[in-house]
Amino acid sequence: MSGMNESDQVIAQKAIGLLELTSLNADDTAERIISLCERALTPVGNVAAVCVLPRFAGLARRLLDDLRARNVKVVAVVNFPNGGACVDTVESEAQAAMLTGADEIDLVYPFHAQLAGNKQLGGEMVAACRAKCGRRGMLTVTLETGILRDPQIIHDACRTAIRAGAAFLKTSTGKQIVSATPQAARILIEAIAELGPQVGFKAAGNVRTLAEARTYIEMTQARFGPFWLEAGRVRLGATSLLDELLAELGVGS
Repeated sequence: MSGMNESDQVIAQKAIGLLELTSLNADDTAERIISLCERALTPVGNVAAVCVLPRFAGLARRLLDDLRARNVKVVAVVNFPNGGACVDTVESEAQAAMLTGADEIDLVYPFHAQLAGNKQLGGEMVAACRAKCGRRGMLTVTLETGILRDPQIIHDACRTAIRAGAAFLKTSTGKQIVSATPQAARILIEAIAELGPQVGFKAAGNVRTLAEARTYIEMTQARFGPFWLEAGRVRLGATSLLDELLAELGVGS
């Protein structure tokens, strides 16, 4: 096994089921997305989701269906990665992704506007994007906490996102120097506890080791209880973590 104790084994197995594998590069190709989807089906169980650019949502969904992995969700990012201020653009991106096969939308919150003091835009954008998700689609709101930085600003954005219809709050895109941190995660988790116990939590960016995964899993469990540790409540955006988890469990990818 690699010398893990039983607790490590349990955490590694749990983490695989919470993983959201991502490929969000401007030069992504169909071949890269196919490989990502194939990696989502591991010898010890499927991951929770794959997260891709909108133009690949249909391909990912068709491939996963062909692989009989309907339970693996396809998440399409919008307003990515710069968190722009145009609601119309976000609506168009979200609608197109849902129509082509996305199960969920991941909206990058307009963090520049939030920092500039425009607290209304975020709510308007989240609500508009939520409407395009329809009845079946879930909406993640990525807050880019490494840029917002100030705890009160992050908390305000969390409250706005929850009230406007977010199904998940996510720490970061992974495209900034500072991504997920336990401090930022704690703010998101407390906002969820305060306003939206039905809202889930995602840690993404800089989650690369079993120890880091354990931190976020244990934080959510400590606040909400063990029943929370399922893919509809907690996700780890951590593609590079998969190989380590599989190796720790004694299987190959």
